Amino acid sequence: MKVTVSRKAHFNAAHRLYRKDWSHEKNDAIFGKCNNPNFHGHNYELIVSVTGEIDKETGYVIDMKVLKDLIKAEVEDAFDHKNLNLEVPEFKELNPTAENIVVIIYNKLKPKLESKLDLEVTLYETPRNFVTYSGQ
Repeated sequence: MKVTVSRKAHFNAAHRLYRKDWSHEKNDAIFGKCNNPNFHGHNYELIVSVTGEIDKETGYVIDMKVLKDLIKAEVEDAFDHKNLNLEVPEFKELNPTAENIVVIIYNKLKPKLESKLDLEVTLYETPRNFVTYSGQ
């Protein structure tokens, strides 16, 4: 029997969506106000879901404190109150769209989990705009 457990977290970060190889006009046409050269910020909400068998000894799929600490170390400490474009190495050459951020978060967390566990990450950029990635 597989069960999914989830942990919510959040971080605040600034970013700018643009491509260095495009003209200002093309960046404006594609990314609009998200192309602000002075950056803009979001209060990101994160849901990290882990699916697996319930351990017969502990009754856990994963110890939630372990999951909490992993999210803090790999995501919150790395992204919170940062300019993603300038301060987060993964985005030096990668446009920090919600789609790219969720894949980076997944790739940071997945290797730290037991291989028998499945992972799904949902990232809310705004209360109405969110993306989900599960490794496919």
